[in-house]
Amino acid sequence: MNLSWLDDFLALASTGNFSRAADDRHMTQPAFGRRVRALEEWLGTELFDRSSQPIRLTETGQWFHSVAQDFLAQVARVPGEARAVAEASSNSLRFAATHALSFTFMPSWLRSFESHTMVGTVQLESDVLQRCEALMEQSKVQFVMCHAHPQAPGRLHAEAYPSVQIGSDVLVPVSAAGADGHPLHTLESGRSAVSLLTYSAESGLGRILRETCHSALETIPTQTIFTAHLASVLRTLVIDGRGMAWLPKSLVSEDMAIDRLVPAASGEWCIDLEIRLYRSRSSMGRAAERLWEAVTGSGR
Repeated sequence: MNLSWLDDFLALASTGNFSRAADDRHMTQPAFGRRVRALEEWLGTELFDRSSQPIRLTETGQWFHSVAQDFLAQVARVPGEARAVAEASSNSLRFAATHALSFTFMPSWLRSFESHTMVGTVQLESDVLQRCEALMEQSKVQFVMCHAHPQAPGRLHAEAYPSVQIGSDVLVPVSAAGADGHPLHTLESGRSAVSLLTYSAESGLGRILRETCHSALETIPTQTIFTAHLASVLRTLVIDGRGMAWLPKSLVSEDMAIDRLVPAASGEWCIDLEIRLYRSRSSMGRAAERLWEAVTGSGR
C-alpha cells in the first residue's frame, strides 16, 4: 500500500466528488480514480458508494476513515520519536521561543544556566507562539519559552505539557510622546477613536490581550490601523507615532527610560505576564533532562 492513498481517500471522503478531490490532490481525475480503486483492491472491499452524488462512504469506508486518520497521525509522529531515541544520550538542546523573548529575556536566562547550556549544541527556533506550539507537538523541539496568562491558556497548557514559570513581564500600553512629553495616543483622552496597533491571530501576546482587555476596550472608541505577528514591528510603528500598542516591558524598558515611549493609559490597563518554559512530555536527551532538573530544582 502507498501511504499517499490514505490522503487520496480522505480527500474524496471530504468532498464526495472525484473531480474536486482530484484537483485537491493535484492530479487528473482518471489517475486519482485509479489510486482510490487500488486502495480498495488492497483492502479487498469498496469504500465508497458510487451510486449517488455526492458519493458516500460505505459502512466499511466509515470505519476506515478513522483508521486512516489515526494511521497518518502515527506516521507523522515517527520522525520525532526516532529523533528522541537517537538523542537519548545527546547533549543537544532544542528550543523554540517567541520572538520578543528570543531578543530580550532568553539570552540572559541562558547565561544563568551556562554550565548546562555550554555542554553541547543549542538550537533556537524563533517564531510566533502558534508555530512554537506546533514544533513542540511534532517533537521537533524539547522546550518552548513563551509569555503566558491564566486567562489565555495556550495549546501546550491544554495538552498538559509540563511547564515552570521562569520569569515575569508586563504588557504595557505605550505611545510615542509629543513635544510636551504627553502621549500622542491615549485610551483616556476622551477624544476621537484611538488608533490601535495590535497583534494578529497567530500571536500569543495577541491571544492574551484579547482575553484580558477585549471587553473593556469595547467601551472605548478605537480604530485598529495595523496588525502584525511581532511586538518588535509594533514597537517601531509606535515610536513613529502611528498609534498605541500593548508591548512587553522587557522589550520597551529602555525606550521608556529615555521617554521615547510613554504610558498610553493608567496602570490598571497593564497586564501582568508569566514567562513559562514548557518541556516535552517524552524523555529528552541527557543535557535537556539535566537542564530541566536545574530549572525546576528537581535535581537537588
